[in-house]
Amino acid sequence: MRFRIGALLGWGVVIYAVMFLLWSAFVTYGFVEGMAPRILGLVILVALAITAGRSLKANSWHDIIPYSICWGLIMAVFDVFMSVPFAGWQIFSDWNVWFGYGVVALAPLLVLYPRFGNFSLPSRGV
Repeated sequence: MRFRIGALLGWGVVIYAVMFLLWSAFVTYGFVEGMAPRILGLVILVALAITAGRSLKANSWHDIIPYSICWGLIMAVFDVFMSVPFAGWQIFSDWNVWFGYGVVALAPLLVLYPRFGNFSLPSRGV
């Protein structure tokens, strides 16, 4: 599989933009307390990362992991330029931020596992 810079930068920006917009909306409407916003954010982040991983049409984790790690790094770089000026460097002391980077790096690997209903059982000759 050849390295595609468009998929690398495009999905990195899309993942960050959607999550930034989502959390901005949560803050705007006061939906920040409790586990519900975290769970919803996690579900959306995993769905985005899996969609990005699926778009690579890769057959091996060797093909996916360079992209997914770079997507996590892109998120960190965007956090430095977009979040640090408002929230300060202490955002990096929050485990949720690092957990999000980890999810972005690992969730795309889930596309390699068969989904229920998307595989067939071997037929037995009678």
